[in-house]
Amino acid sequence: MTATNPQAPVIGSKNVTGLDVPGSRAKVFFTPVIDAEHLFKLYRRVNEGIYGRTAIKLHTGEKHGPNILPRDLVRDFQSRIPNSNIVETNTLYEGDRYTTEGHRETLKVNGWDFCPVDILDEEGGVDLPVRNGFHLDHVTMGGHIVNYDSLIVLTHFKGHAMGGFGGSMKNIAIGLASGRVGKRQVHGVVDKIPESWTDWPMKEPFMELMVDSAKATLDYFGKHVTFINVLRRMSVDCDCAGVTAAEPTIPDIGILASTDLLAIDQASVDLVFNHESNKDLVERMTSRHGLRQLSGMAEKKMGNPQYELITIE
Repeated sequence: MTATNPQAPVIGSKNVTGLDVPGSRAKVFFTPVIDAEHLFKLYRRVNEGIYGRTAIKLHTGEKHGPNILPRDLVRDFQSRIPNSNIVETNTLYEGDRYTTEGHRETLKVNGWDFCPVDILDEEGGVDLPVRNGFHLDHVTMGGHIVNYDSLIVLTHFKGHAMGGFGGSMKNIAIGLASGRVGKRQVHGVVDKIPESWTDWPMKEPFMELMVDSAKATLDYFGKHVTFINVLRRMSVDCDCAGVTAAEPTIPDIGILASTDLLAIDQASVDLVFNHESNKDLVERMTSRHGLRQLSGMAEKKMGNPQYELITIE
């Protein structure tokens, strides 16, 4: 059974982007039940463009991260996707996943050993063009990305210290960029990395750099990409924070799926803004000017800023 819910009124895409788009609305499928059955049920609604060798982009997290997606949930999902494996890239910061060797050890610790995990920048990077970007004309992605026909972006939606929130857009914008080159480009620190991350480009410039990077990936995969956001254990901190991440103060909300990048991140933000226990997460989003992610994607025509939320029971 399906039911159509009205768009959330608090943030509403019209207010965020400044655009009133005539015509159709993107379809975003939603379930409040977070389990393997419902995850795959939503995926089947949006998988028409997925074929061939398929990359599942997952944020695998630092060692023992308390908020990463459940291993068994991801294992069940990946096992149902023919010719698929998880993909990741090394980090720019010197944490558990800074080197390929350390990254592989972290993958084992966190239980991501039930299928191949392709560290895309293990052998370097490949430049993908950014057409009509805000700041960049190319981004260096993990080189193995060109070995895939399709991309499934399986995202743990949560807060983020710099981005305000991390949804599907951030998952590909930073998560597919190579650790040594691409991530420097996306963070705007190509020449010299400041001693403190608080001195890096922030707010609107950072959001626009992420939009540029995500656009390169969208242009590369075309219609052969789909997005799933899991709104579970939504700390104000990214899974990069590992065991130091703040405890979530907002309850789990559910799973969303769409073929439209802007629509799924917009819907996820709307659901958070409409939740009565949203204070900490909303403060994190707005204080970092994270909503610029959404308006930036709308300006670059990376999706429909209006959507129809369809509940799947």
